[in-house]
Amino acid sequence: MTYTAIITGGSQGIGAEIGRRLCAKGYRVISVALNAPDWGHERLESVECDLLDAAAVAEAARAIAARHEVTHLVHNAGLIWPNLLEAAKPEDITGLAQLHLGSALTLVQAVLPSMKAKGFGRVVFNASRAALGVPTRTAYSATKAGMIGMARTWALELAPHGITVNVVAPGPILTENFWGIVPKDSEQQAGLAKRIPVGRLGTVEDVANAFEFFCDPASGFVTGQTLYVCGGASVGTMAL
Repeated sequence: MTYTAIITGGSQGIGAEIGRRLCAKGYRVISVALNAPDWGHERLESVECDLLDAAAVAEAARAIAARHEVTHLVHNAGLIWPNLLEAAKPEDITGLAQLHLGSALTLVQAVLPSMKAKGFGRVVFNASRAALGVPTRTAYSATKAGMIGMARTWALELAPHGITVNVVAPGPILTENFWGIVPKDSEQQAGLAKRIPVGRLGTVEDVANAFEFFCDPASGFVTGQTLYVCGGASVGTMAL
């Protein structure tokens, strides 16, 4: 079987690392992101799309489904929008719900007929350890936790069709999103690393390892699961 993977946010960071690995395995990879990828490969295609825009996502989904028989959807794109409860707005939840949940729904619906016809598919979400709760993450934690519930529901519905649905929940990981909150190489970053049970912060490679497992055609007996890639931070409490 020829494999074709959509990776949202595949232009940089975790998404780019996943994309490079899948291309190396012979997959065709379609990055759906606001910007063109900062990496290249002969099997890489770029679709520039604002995933906060529901209409734009619907158009991109239709176009991709018309050109490709997609076997994998990796929903990696995400934003944090941090603020304390007093400053949080309903629009924060609405916006991140579209990005983290709505765009995934639209993309999956577009490629589902192809997956069902093949009797095979892999859907993997990039959620967050913050789904368990982190200060200043009202909208982010709510919508990342929503990914877990939605994935479990889809896993039950799609299991009879050979389609698995799983979640990777990373954090804290050294990415531009992280450094947008915690200054790079700061005392705050060093202090946080010390509070992680394994004694360090995560890397994009750590997270990509988990995605590779869930994307693998051999992982067909694993569905509806959430794997925390967090250095043990999900076992107890941790404050940023």
